[in-house]
Amino acid sequence: MELNPMKKLVLLLASFCLMTAASAAYKDGTYEGQGDGNHGKIDVSVVIKGGKIADIKVLKHTETDMIIQAPIDNMIPEIIKKNGTKGVETIAGATNSSKGILAGVNAALAKAQ
Repeated sequence: MELNPMKKLVLLLASFCLMTAASAAYKDGTYEGQGDGNHGKIDVSVVIKGGKIADIKVLKHTETDMIIQAPIDNMIPEIIKKNGTKGVETIAGATNSSKGILAGVNAALAKAQ
């Protein structure tokens, strides 16, 4: 069974898109980013190894320690697992701290592309 030229083109483009998405990766290195928390800036460091997020650390913040700990403990492992912030939810009761971490990670990842 032979495919018509239009179907061949669609299949070719779909294959190319899948290969491009699969090969898209971050550049290895350590990148820093900053986001706005509830009480000021939140500085983060993102380590990329093998094109994927290997580690994230909060370097500096002025948040209440008890408040920011929940996003650190819950969001950071999820960001690492998902290899990005897409679909990562903020933590109730620590929304602004969560948003600051997400913004900082996104800023760092932008440098890694």
